[in-house]
Amino acid sequence: MADNGAGLGGRFGKLWAAATTSALGSGLALVATPLLVAARTDDPLLVSAAAGVGWLPWLLFALPGGVLVDRVDRRRLMVAVDWVRVAALGVLAAAIAAGRAGIPLLYAVLFVVNTGEVVFRAASQAMIPAVVPRERLERANGLLAGGVTLMQQMVAGPLGGLLFVLSAALPFLVNAATYAASAVLIGLVGGVYRATSHPGPPAAPVRRSVVAEMAEGFRWLMRQRLLRTMAVLIGLLNVTLTAATAVLVLLASQRLHLGSVGYGLLFTCMAVGGVVGSVAGDRVVELVTATWTVRVGLLVEAGLHLALAASRDRYLIGFALFAFGVHGGLWGIVANSLRQRLTPPELLGRVGSTNLFVVAGGNCLGALLGGVLVDAFGLTAPYWVGFVVALLVTAATWRVFDRDTVAAAYAARPEPAGADPAGAPVAAG
Repeated sequence: MADNGAGLGGRFGKLWAAATTSALGSGLALVATPLLVAARTDDPLLVSAAAGVGWLPWLLFALPGGVLVDRVDRRRLMVAVDWVRVAALGVLAAAIAAGRAGIPLLYAVLFVVNTGEVVFRAASQAMIPAVVPRERLERANGLLAGGVTLMQQMVAGPLGGLLFVLSAALPFLVNAATYAASAVLIGLVGGVYRATSHPGPPAAPVRRSVVAEMAEGFRWLMRQRLLRTMAVLIGLLNVTLTAATAVLVLLASQRLHLGSVGYGLLFTCMAVGGVVGSVAGDRVVELVTATWTVRVGLLVEAGLHLALAASRDRYLIGFALFAFGVHGGLWGIVANSLRQRLTPPELLGRVGSTNLFVVAGGNCLGALLGGVLVDAFGLTAPYWVGFVVALLVTAATWRVFDRDTVAAAYAARPEPAGADPAGAPVAAG
């Protein structure tokens, strides 16, 4: 179903525009939500619970969401999710404007919106290989990640704060409008995007239980050495990374002597690096190979933790965060492209959602771990732990990403879900 030629085509252009527009709205809500909660209560438990409500759907619905993505037309599913989120945010914005928005309503809307994001993200990743040529997956994934990073992490921050000052309802109302625009754009993407591993009309599916289908996707992923390693690796590294960023505000104020603006600029450095890495990523991967993109990236991750643990130089740490942002953009391109190249079309939703579940689990655990480590061992403890873990992960996985294995993975075609992977170049050995 991919467009012919070397370009990415009009269908990808609509998908990219929808993703970046949606990311802007999500970023506005991300900024406005804690401001709204803080305006209603000074209870720290209620304030922090908003973040917990935001992460909970990723743990509850990532895996069953992948089953849904593999059962229905992915484009229509994304459109339906967007309209549900428009309705939920419209209710919230109207309640805020009327002065009747309590914290329980905010939590409920957050839960609905983030549940939709889980399904939307899995469907979007599964749809990309059907929209762009196989040889252009790296470029497509890079442009998508770059647009999302730019809108969500750089534009939405200051804009969300400004809109909230004008009216507490305004960021949520604009967020609803961006989801509506996303739904319209995705609706304009031509074609049918049901999961299938063969050309022609799809055969009547054999319905199994949701648990059985989740298990099938998980088993397939566990048989693939490269994809399995990357999933486990990112889960482990996300634990330490989230632990580090969860207490970064303390490091910025107590060791770097930065105010709120300086603290925000640290994240800006990382976001700028993410945009650079995403936009230039396909050319970097082609130049240095996916093998060295991954290997050097692991060293950059270790270097970030070391800089945060040992340095008091705000400029060095700003550069380390920029470098980490570049690595994050490159890593996303390689990981997503490999998964899209190797996974059978009928499993793309479940395999992608399993990866999202691992990422979310690492984030949730890391958010708790950061405070525990600081409380028990001091301010720099999360960063020293992150440095050690990054070095151990790098040493343990260095040979997995050797040039021949990665090159074979890039050349391989997806095996059907029921095929014996024993002869596949990336099968576990």
